[in-house]
Amino acid sequence: MAQEYKIKGLSGLDLKSGEKREVEIEGIENGKVLLAKVGDKTHAMSSNCTHYGAPLKTGVLTPDGRLTCAWHGACFNVASGDVEDAPALDPLAKFEIVEKNGGVYIKGDESTIKANRRSINTKCSAQGQEKVVVVGGGSGAMGTVQALREQGFKGAITIISSEPNLPIDRTKLSKALIADKSKIELRPQEWYKSSSIETVSDEVSSVDFENKTVSTTSGSSYPYTKLVLAMGGTPKALPLPGFKELSNIFLLRTIPDVQAILSAVGEEKKKKIVVVGSSFIGMEVGNSLSANNEVTIVGMESAPLERVMGAEVGKIFQSNIAKSGVKFHMEASVDSAVPSSSDHKAVGAVKLKDGTSLPADLVILGIGVAPATGFLKDNLAVELQKDGSILTTESFVVKGLADVYAIGDIATYPYHGPGGRGVNTRIEHWNVAQNAGRSVARSIVSPSAPAKPFIPIFWSALGGQLRYCGNTPNGWDDLVLQGEPKEGKFAAFYGKGDTVVAVASMMMDPIMSQSAELMRRGKMPGLGELRKGVDVRDIGVPGEVKM
Repeated sequence: MAQEYKIKGLSGLDLKSGEKREVEIEGIENGKVLLAKVGDKTHAMSSNCTHYGAPLKTGVLTPDGRLTCAWHGACFNVASGDVEDAPALDPLAKFEIVEKNGGVYIKGDESTIKANRRSINTKCSAQGQEKVVVVGGGSGAMGTVQALREQGFKGAITIISSEPNLPIDRTKLSKALIADKSKIELRPQEWYKSSSIETVSDEVSSVDFENKTVSTTSGSSYPYTKLVLAMGGTPKALPLPGFKELSNIFLLRTIPDVQAILSAVGEEKKKKIVVVGSSFIGMEVGNSLSANNEVTIVGMESAPLERVMGAEVGKIFQSNIAKSGVKFHMEASVDSAVPSSSDHKAVGAVKLKDGTSLPADLVILGIGVAPATGFLKDNLAVELQKDGSILTTESFVVKGLADVYAIGDIATYPYHGPGGRGVNTRIEHWNVAQNAGRSVARSIVSPSAPAKPFIPIFWSALGGQLRYCGNTPNGWDDLVLQGEPKEGKFAAFYGKGDTVVAVASMMMDPIMSQSAELMRRGKMPGLGELRKGVDVRDIGVPGEVKM
């Protein structure tokens, strides 16, 4: 039951507009709330992000009342506490503020204050003729189905996923190799049941777009009034000698993949592990396995992630991960996988084209993913792009099809961020998929609603926490690096001409989140200003969105 709790050390509300302050609550052990003033109104809310628990006092507060977490870009509406942008699923709790007797109090209950979040009410009994079918069980699917129920959709909802588990936090597979589904499921089974969301573990074999029916390999059929395609990506294999035939060569996308890798590593570890590919996945899994194993990462570029981040920044990541004992073979091409001398059916080494042989008890491939659209390849109703993706509008409507949406890794959509100029772009980010799902839900519930603009954000664990916002569909041709790069503390600003199109940072929060908000509002400084030492954290964020 709600009661009044006094805020420690505060005799009156003295915040300035745009200011936020974390305060302690008397009578509640470790009880804290965040005060934030927007315009002439002070709000009290949960003090930590509901995604991974980051302190929101380090986030970015805008004049229109958006509060963005400094870690991974989760955004909340200060007035309501509701989620504005992924990856948070739960909203913030809000508390009424009372000034009296020379003190400031909040009204709330102890459990809610401690929980640092508000539970959403998505309970319902499906009714009516509307049926939304979501193909895929990842971030995009989760964003879609939760937002549908949040926004009052009462029709039937079915998720069809080829994975044996409920939607999970897939980012933790490569970053932490968590194989226990209960630790990374985004919502428990009870939530789907109470929300009248049917979850099906099956593989889709075809879609009849004319008759609005989805068929699966088990022989089941699911009619729909709205279809959301959110299949994600399929890890690429190496079409080289030995990689298909030998065992102990792994891809990484699902919980069974992680379980197989951990089984091959064993409890005693001390294995020789070769990771082919200096991609984000390859770097993350190599770093994760470095303790008590001998890990070698093989990459074709001069530095890890050079194509995306540039050699100068890529070498920072390489240096970070090398500190944990990981070895690198860069500018290297793989020739073949060689059988083990003790077991001719298992891999024993990876041979490079320069003749180098890298001993391997197991090999992990991190060479990218392709859109998981194989079952649509011969479907005449939909035209796949050259990379296998599906072309959509900015509202993620599949072009040429009625009542069909595509989101996440499989979607190519018009990008209107800085430097994008509406070019069709495919982005493989967790946040992008979930935000797209939220956007689709909004379109289904309110068909006339305009597409909600968002800046792509992602993060990675590369011997330090990397934050990244923006995108480079038209490439980048210049870079400004601030901070102390040799110490792994930096902000990298990627430009096309003078326009900053992407920002990466480590240990310099909240530069990424601040930059994302400035990008949304057309206020991001140019490379010329940044080269002179301008700090984006000192730039006021305007209220108007210009994206």
